[in-house]
Amino acid sequence: MTPERLAKIRSVLDKRQPDLTVLMERVHKPHNFSAILRSCDAVGVLEAHAIPARYGIPELADDGSALSKLSLRGKTFNETSGSASKWVGLRVHDQTLTALAHLKAQGFQVLAAHFSERAVDYRQVDYTRPACILLGTEKWGVSPEAAERSDAHILIPMMGMVQSLNVSVAAAVILFEAQRQRLQAGLYDQPRLPPGLYEEVLENWLLRHARGGH
Repeated sequence: MTPERLAKIRSVLDKRQPDLTVLMERVHKPHNFSAILRSCDAVGVLEAHAIPARYGIPELADDGSALSKLSLRGKTFNETSGSASKWVGLRVHDQTLTALAHLKAQGFQVLAAHFSERAVDYRQVDYTRPACILLGTEKWGVSPEAAERSDAHILIPMMGMVQSLNVSVAAAVILFEAQRQRLQAGLYDQPRLPPGLYEEVLENWLLRHARGGH
């Protein structure tokens, strides 16, 4: 590994945000799953969360493109094989309620991308607090049980005939608002991972690089 490559890996890890994440509730289309993880990587999410759809978690090809095959991945910190997504941990939960309980126990506010009477403009939320963006399945959106147990509902204002965005597009829009707020608050200015976790993740990333990660 060149010194430049090591410096790049450390620079990315220095900006990882352990208190910003997404929870994908039965997102089943591989291209959406891949795109959401890429957006997570772009804004510095350390670990994403997912509840499998009926046929499991989508699998990605080595170049980051979607495969038609679906499989249930392992339970924690597993990598997908998409190039950008190799750098984002993925924790898989069996059920919605256990996923929400896990996240809330860690201090996350759960923000459901969900249209309802109590929904607010996504830009009005404070993403400098520990935040989990809840994203529902492509056709039906967030489940009623997840919506009920979320701390807030957020929406992206739409001015056209179509009333919603593709789930991966919506995820990107919201995540980059979170990034904007966190940049202004200086949350990317210094490493935020505890030293032990930082070294653990760095070792894991170096192993991925040695296996051919990009």
